Amino acid sequence: MSQSVLAQVPVLSMAELPKLAFAQAFGQSFQRFGFAMVRDHGMDMGLIDEAWTMAHRFFDLPEAVKQRYSARDNGGQRGYTAFGTEIAKGATENDLKEFWHVGRDLPEGDPLAATMPPNVWPGELPEFRSLFSRLYREFDRVGAQLLSAIALYLDLPERWFDDAIENGNSILRLLHYPPVSPQAPGVRAGAHEDINLITLLLGAEEGGLELKDRNGDWLPVVPPPGALAINVGDMLQRLTNHMLPSTSHRVVNPPPERRGHSRYSMPFFLHLRPDFMIDALPQCVSADNPRRDPPISAHDYLTERLIEIGLIKKG
Repeated sequence: MSQSVLAQVPVLSMAELPKLAFAQAFGQSFQRFGFAMVRDHGMDMGLIDEAWTMAHRFFDLPEAVKQRYSARDNGGQRGYTAFGTEIAKGATENDLKEFWHVGRDLPEGDPLAATMPPNVWPGELPEFRSLFSRLYREFDRVGAQLLSAIALYLDLPERWFDDAIENGNSILRLLHYPPVSPQAPGVRAGAHEDINLITLLLGAEEGGLELKDRNGDWLPVVPPPGALAINVGDMLQRLTNHMLPSTSHRVVNPPPERRGHSRYSMPFFLHLRPDFMIDALPQCVSADNPRRDPPISAHDYLTERLIEIGLIKKG
């Protein structure tokens, strides 16, 4: 895949294309690149603008205040993770970022609460909870629509994923990459693949996101304003027996003249239910593509990966 091929990744309209045509184009982009770009997704742009403003306000709080909501005791799944904590699988240097996680609010008494910690909310920003709960629901809704398209592409019933993601352990991450010095080595986020089914990413004010092509070259990803960048995660790769590939990506340091600027982004990691068993779909297994991975629950797989990236300490 060359730079010119990356430029040909279509920006697909969820409003203009008929359902089956969108499903085919979306699935083909996933199968070829592990990545797609989608516009006309119907998310509330006014709500998104409010969310950007609120994210800035939170990360501008003093470090001591942010640390009151540390996610250390819940595997980094809810609340605040400080700068330099997370490390990409196999990397030797920690990422240059801090972030906040919003998860799903489960009904009282739900048995899945044993594997999904409750949300925490910063008391210094009273509007924070309502705003990001609404945005979480928006991502949830659009993510389910995109998975319906993938189901059609895989010759599954259109709503096949609905039960698999009901009360899933999806996470909305508010990310802040602080300014770095002009001489700073390394990258803001090391090369990695996402753990989940799919990731929906709202574009960042500062560039730096790069995708690794099949030749091992790193290429910049610049979605048009308002569009979502969506990538395949390892759970979907495993479910499709690697037919839909989870693509490596990273966030590099900007050019020296832009290193005094922060970078913010808001990815939504769409997850399966913790008790869902990830096993290769029969239509994705063949003589040419034999089964690659044994079955594993979504919760057990997530736990394995959180240990690998340093958010859970191995016991």
